[in-house]
Amino acid sequence: MNHGSDPMPTLETSTSADPSLDPKGPIEGVTLPDFSAESYKDAYSRINAIVIEGEQEAHDNYMALATLLPDQAEELGRLARMELKHMKGFTACGNNLGVTADMPFAHEFFSPLRNNFQVALKEGKVVTCLLIQALLIEAFAISAYHIYIPVADPFARKITEGVVKDEYTHLNYGQEWLKSHFEESRAELEQANRENLPHVRRMLDRVAADASVLHMEKEDLIEDFLIAYQDALTDIGFNPREIARMAAAALLG
Repeated sequence: MNHGSDPMPTLETSTSADPSLDPKGPIEGVTLPDFSAESYKDAYSRINAIVIEGEQEAHDNYMALATLLPDQAEELGRLARMELKHMKGFTACGNNLGVTADMPFAHEFFSPLRNNFQVALKEGKVVTCLLIQALLIEAFAISAYHIYIPVADPFARKITEGVVKDEYTHLNYGQEWLKSHFEESRAELEQANRENLPHVRRMLDRVAADASVLHMEKEDLIEDFLIAYQDALTDIGFNPREIARMAAAALLG
């Protein structure tokens, strides 16, 4: 993704070109949390569960999308298998810290987007399904991983750096499909955005306290999410005024 003149580094640069992100040691200038503290482990039990559940649901969503896009079934199946690999990696991150992921919490956390995806799937709304999974959820994941990497424990940092490189291919898959079907998808994209972007805002609000314990601040998560999401909308074909109106849905919903 291209942030143009924005000075914020992209994930590609921050996870591969920056030598300070070598998983063998701490990142210069970053204060790491106490990974052994009970407060950290308590918060991590929910954050870790969210990423595990998110990867599982992404797998299921891509497999479901293959039923609506049979000509894309092979590629969607490949994306789904990558998500299962990510899920196993994040499960290992929790095990490494001796933390049991709070999966019931995470399952409920994703329920609004999951329910909307399932409704759209039953109605055959490919555009809405792609917006939920390939734009909103992937941008949400990318922003979380981006902010998490500098403050992660060495084992989790290495796992997460590998995951974010894959997630960009997933975000780009949705972008490219929607870009090639933009004119006929525009109205449904705007409606799906109105119905689903407020859920992402509430998800970010809900995770803020636990994320802060991990040294991930809510403002940083929101900023990074909006950059990724708005860049995707720009690439698809929306102009700045339309994107501003769509982003406002998060405040009004």
